Amino acid sequence: MSYTLHRMTPEDAPLTIDWMVGQYGFDRGEVEGWVRGLHFNWPLSVKALDERGAVVGLLNMSDYRIEEETEQIVREKPDLLAAMNARRYTAVFSFIVAPEYRGTRLNYDMLMSIMPELKANYDFVFIPVLHWLKTHQYWQRWGAREFYRDDECVYYQLPLH
Repeated sequence: MSYTLHRMTPEDAPLTIDWMVGQYGFDRGEVEGWVRGLHFNWPLSVKALDERGAVVGLLNMSDYRIEEETEQIVREKPDLLAAMNARRYTAVFSFIVAPEYRGTRLNYDMLMSIMPELKANYDFVFIPVLHWLKTHQYWQRWGAREFYRDDECVYYQLPLH
């Protein structure tokens, strides 16, 4: 299984929407709203193409703030939020790998392709994970630490230094 990695651009927004709807079963209208409003960090976002040019993975990064993901933290943990917002961070919006590429190096290669830029420009990566997704252990293996949870998500911080 061979693939090449490419940086994404705003023209890849429809691709992101299609993958999130197809892979996660999210409502298309809701995902379209997220993509319009969540400040994508397109230069750090990565897509993987197989040898035929078909997309086999997406890593979408976003510069949205923690409180845009969970307003509850503003009320419950304002000091924690202030401390985190005083640091430089970017967020993982979505990380999707085609079923036939799961368990391969693809997810590792995609993340490592942007790691030098992450380490040079940010203190941590903010990673919200819906409770029902299977990626909690994945991020924990990378060293991500839970800093907050609400009814929908567990919120992780992946330190970069």
